[in-house]
Amino acid sequence: MTREEIESREDESMMDAPQINKPKPEEFFNVNYLRIYYGKSNLFPYSDIHKWLSYGHDGKHPGCDEYYFGRREFSFTLENDVYLRYKSFKNASSMEDAIRSHFPYKIDIGAVYSVDPDKRHAYSQTGSNVFTPVERELVFDIDITDYDDVRYCCSGADVCSKCWPLMTVAIKVIHTSLTEDFGFKHILWVFSGRRGVHCWVCDPKARRMTNEQRSAVAEYFRVYKGNENNARKVALMGYSLHPFLARSYVDYLKGFFEGELQATQSIFSTKDKYEKILAMISDEDIQSELRGKWENSARSSLSEEAISLVRWEQLKNTLQSKKHKAPTLRMCVEEIVFTFTYPRIDLEVSKQMNHLLKAPFCVHPKTGRVCVPIDPNNCDEFDPLAVPTLSQLIEEINSGGSRMDVDDDSDDSDTSLLGKSVKFFRSSFLEPLLKSCKEEIESSYKTKIGKSKDSLSW
Repeated sequence: MTREEIESREDESMMDAPQINKPKPEEFFNVNYLRIYYGKSNLFPYSDIHKWLSYGHDGKHPGCDEYYFGRREFSFTLENDVYLRYKSFKNASSMEDAIRSHFPYKIDIGAVYSVDPDKRHAYSQTGSNVFTPVERELVFDIDITDYDDVRYCCSGADVCSKCWPLMTVAIKVIHTSLTEDFGFKHILWVFSGRRGVHCWVCDPKARRMTNEQRSAVAEYFRVYKGNENNARKVALMGYSLHPFLARSYVDYLKGFFEGELQATQSIFSTKDKYEKILAMISDEDIQSELRGKWENSARSSLSEEAISLVRWEQLKNTLQSKKHKAPTLRMCVEEIVFTFTYPRIDLEVSKQMNHLLKAPFCVHPKTGRVCVPIDPNNCDEFDPLAVPTLSQLIEEINSGGSRMDVDDDSDDSDTSLLGKSVKFFRSSFLEPLLKSCKEEIESSYKTKIGKSKDSLSW
């Protein structure tokens, strides 16, 4: 059965359980490993995930919505691409039971709906369209495969220390804008487990955005106008950059382009590489002039990095001296920098409330790596190749070394492979978020009580 959506518990109960194969020593991902990870090893932070997605609605305050978590959609991808959508759970224990019984290869999180997703068929029989998404985090998805035209070390799903900094710059640019331009405070960045990053904006005003509002935010970040067949993918109009773009350019993009990117990708070092950049210049005379200089210096004894830096300075100086020739040359230098370094967001993911996104701390089936949180304030230190794999976690358990209990708040928990990631999620993201949520619930409750008293006195 391939990508078949099973939409009822009855259908689901008829499915065969995933086949369990005995793991080979070299395997990094299999169902047996998942049984340990999601099962009795206590590695997956069920309680923290439930607290996060409950947003303070824990039943301890009279203003809580006790059905809030139960209206959240989850989806499971099982072995052989069996797909279970519209899963929902009353509480943390029922979520844990479902995961431990299915051992999903992938867990996705969707929107909070107007009614329990698992009971949507019963509501549909009433004839009214009551099953609709009402709340969902504002999310962003950035994949390094979308940078294949500007990275020369890897392609496709491959990633290394030379091209991953493109993701680091993307985190810095988007996170700064979300906090400074939009005022969001509760933002979670997560490694996708293979080749990209996901962003969850969890502030109340973000979760309650309409699709139109989400589209407006997504379009705010749009810079790329062309497609893969266009030489000029970025067109910056006007005499100056928008303040957001200007800040991104000065604080992050320019320095990265002229420093680390030139050092690792040497983007002017060969004819194939620099021809891509010359094609971004609209003036053919300038193209010919620069091409002539670079072809004549093809046998230079300089290193590839040095050659790239020299040619970049020549390009900038030439454009600066001739930018009066045409308005399209005015922003050409900036357009080249943006083309290579600006975040390439999958905007469609951000625009719709019902779009699903992979859950933090699940395991990527292609790499076996855990989808761990990334600290946006220290994202330069994040190494995707150092993220623990499922097989490493199992080996750690078998060795009897570090304590693996995710509910352990002691300093010893930092010594385990996942300890720091869980602790960061809890202390830097979850605890401040829940404090804010409970304050909002209390404030809303007091306002409701106040209005009720006013109504009675009237």
